[in-house]
Amino acid sequence: MNAFFFGLGFSSTEASMQMLASGHYATIGGTTRTAEKAAVLQTRNLHAHVFGGTAPGATLGPDLRAASHVIFSIAPGSDGDPALLHHRADLDAAPDLQWLCYYSTVGVYGDFGGAWIDESAPLVPRNDRSDRRVLAEQGWRDYAAQRGVPLTILRLAGIYGPGRSTFDKLRDGTARRVVKPGQVFNRIHVEDIGRVTALAAAARLNGTFNLADDEPAPPQDLVTHAAAMLGVEPPPEVAFAVAEMTPMQRSFYADNKRVSNAAIKKALGIELLYPNYRDGLAAIFKDERS
Repeated sequence: MNAFFFGLGFSSTEASMQMLASGHYATIGGTTRTAEKAAVLQTRNLHAHVFGGTAPGATLGPDLRAASHVIFSIAPGSDGDPALLHHRADLDAAPDLQWLCYYSTVGVYGDFGGAWIDESAPLVPRNDRSDRRVLAEQGWRDYAAQRGVPLTILRLAGIYGPGRSTFDKLRDGTARRVVKPGQVFNRIHVEDIGRVTALAAAARLNGTFNLADDEPAPPQDLVTHAAAMLGVEPPPEVAFAVAEMTPMQRSFYADNKRVSNAAIKKALGIELLYPNYRDGLAAIFKDERS
C-alpha cells in the first residue's frame, strides 16, 4: 500500500509517522508549502512535494496516482478544496485507490449553548471558515461515492501536543485566561489524531466521526493547571467582554458545545491515549523532561 497526505502539517505528519511505523506502506508521500519544509520531511522518509494550493503541484502526480490511501488536511479556500481543484485528475487516475480521509473540524456544528452533541447534530456553522468546511465535506463524500471507495471524515477538536501546548504559550507570554461563563472547548492530542488515522486507514473505515477528548473544559482551566505544573503564576483572569482579541480569536468563543467521541471509539474499539487535558499535558511535561 502507498499513502499520500495533502498538507503534511502538525497532525498529518504525526499520522504519517504512525502509518510508516506500522510497516504496511511501501511509500508515504505528501505536500507542504515550501521547499525547505519538504527537505526536512524527506529526512523522515516521506516523499514530500511542494504544493501551495493555488496551482497544481509540479512533482506530486506520480505519488498521488500510486496511492491506495489518501488523507486531506488542507483547509478549503473560498473557491473550494485545493486537492479537488488542482489534482482531481490524478486521483481519478489512481487505479488502486482504497480509502480516503478528510480532516474537518467540530466548528461545522456551530453553537449549542454548552450542550452535548454527537454526529447527528444539525450543522449550523457560525463563520465562513466553517461554512467552507461543510461544503468540502460534501465534496469529498460525493467524490468517494463516485469512486466507490470508503471515506472517513474526522471532525477534529482543538489540536495540541508537544511544541503546541499551553506550556509553550506560558513560556512565550501569549497564554491568557479569558473567562466567559459557561464556555467550554473540547481538545484532542496530536498522538490520538495520528493513532486514529492509522487505525481508520487499516480498517478502511467509512463514515463521519468526531475526534475530541472525553472532557470538554473551560479554556482558563488549562492555563491554571499548566502554570501550576511549571511552578509559575498564571496570567490574570480577563473577562471575555473586555478581552482584546482578533476577530478570529473571538469567533471561537461564539461556539459552545460538548462534543461526544463515542462513535469513533466504538467504530475502532479503542479508548483515547489522552482522554482529557490533564493526561495530555502530563505526557507532554514528562516528555520535555526526559
